[in-house]
Amino acid sequence: MNDDEVAPGSVRPGGRTARVREAVLQVAGDLLAERGFAHLDLAEVAAAAEVGKTTVYRRWRNPTGLVTDLLVDMAEQSVSHADTGSLLGDLTANARLVAKTLTDPRQGKLFQSVIAAATCDESAATALRRFYDVRLTEWSPCVERAVERGEAPEGTDARAVLSAVSAPLYYRLLASGDPIDDHAATTAARAAVNAVTAGTFITADAIPTSTHTN
Repeated sequence: MNDDEVAPGSVRPGGRTARVREAVLQVAGDLLAERGFAHLDLAEVAAAAEVGKTTVYRRWRNPTGLVTDLLVDMAEQSVSHADTGSLLGDLTANARLVAKTLTDPRQGKLFQSVIAAATCDESAATALRRFYDVRLTEWSPCVERAVERGEAPEGTDARAVLSAVSAPLYYRLLASGDPIDDHAATTAARAAVNAVTAGTFITADAIPTSTHTN
């Protein structure tokens, strides 16, 4: 199997292959943001990226392959977690990063498109889960440090906390259409902190089993 025949996202190429990948993914992202997944055409991507159509078809095979590799590339470029010294500060930084991404003219529409792709193709869904796994893993130390400082109870599920921060913002993007502004971001962070303090995100296996009997 040569470089043009590898599965999308399975390698981190260098040299000319890296330049081809960068050009193709840039164009693919632009077209996804402009027109959506349903109108993503490999031949058009190849022409706009000034890459041979055969190369694009061999490497990415179909629009879903492009979306999958685009998600891999986004995960590779993920922003490092914050370290503000408090759980509220860290989660607010996380919420603002999510809000900034979702309200970006290109990135917001891009996420809508890749989520749409994930609903109809398992490989795209797997890539989307992998992307969020990378993000949750990167930001989990924020919650782990909060546990060490005594801001969060022992056994708090860091990934559940971070998911609770971003979920209201994605709901606004995909369902309600309400503004994704700084108030929405800070509210999501505060709500998550309040839930953490109440012990809402303590994992089941960390909750002591009652020994009380009648």
